[in-house]
Amino acid sequence: MKQSDADGDEKCQHPLVFFDLETTGLGQSCEIVQLAAVSGGHSLNLYVVPRCRMQRGASKVTGFRVRRRRLYLHHQLVPTNSLREVVVSFVAFLQMLGRPLVLGHNIRRFDCPLLARALDELDLRAEFESAVSGYVDTLPLARELLKDRGLQSFRQTNLVRELLGVDYKAHDALEDVRALQALYSVLQPTAEVICRHGFTLDTMENKPAVSSVLAGQRSPVGEQTDC
Repeated sequence: MKQSDADGDEKCQHPLVFFDLETTGLGQSCEIVQLAAVSGGHSLNLYVVPRCRMQRGASKVTGFRVRRRRLYLHHQLVPTNSLREVVVSFVAFLQMLGRPLVLGHNIRRFDCPLLARALDELDLRAEFESAVSGYVDTLPLARELLKDRGLQSFRQTNLVRELLGVDYKAHDALEDVRALQALYSVLQPTAEVICRHGFTLDTMENKPAVSSVLAGQRSPVGEQTDC
């Protein structure tokens, strides 16, 4: 058996966790507002009051606003935790599942760098890394699997509409990961494809495949995005 096949088979044997962040904007200096993850029937959904201001475009897309150090979603007050509490809860969620494979749409370019920054700030990176088996970005994975479908966009919302025939409440991290889990069950990538699109927090800054920087990546603030 080839080493890549062995690595892919090993990844396939791990549970899958679908993960997403909502943030104050789209730049690498933005901060986490919502973290959600789902694995089968297990889910995690937590909110954080950010330390920086919400960008106007991000608020318009997500519905989040901060007033007097309180977080509102579509004008409704939501319970929040500190960033440390959120990250520690995510680690505990991953540990409960037994070193799962973490997947998300465009996470290599956006979500994982922000997560890594938070892990370093909180000195939790080693603990987090020991709780996962690896990471897979479903954006380039979907582009590879669906390259002959003639799709105009590989945004998650478009893929869910095209493959599942439904629209959903996008830009809510919990709804995004639930939709991605359903989408992934339809994509059914092979172990080889999974391995090809895997990365680590140490390698994620390496130049990604061309497919991951074309249509489907996050758009400028104010446009419809998958963040």
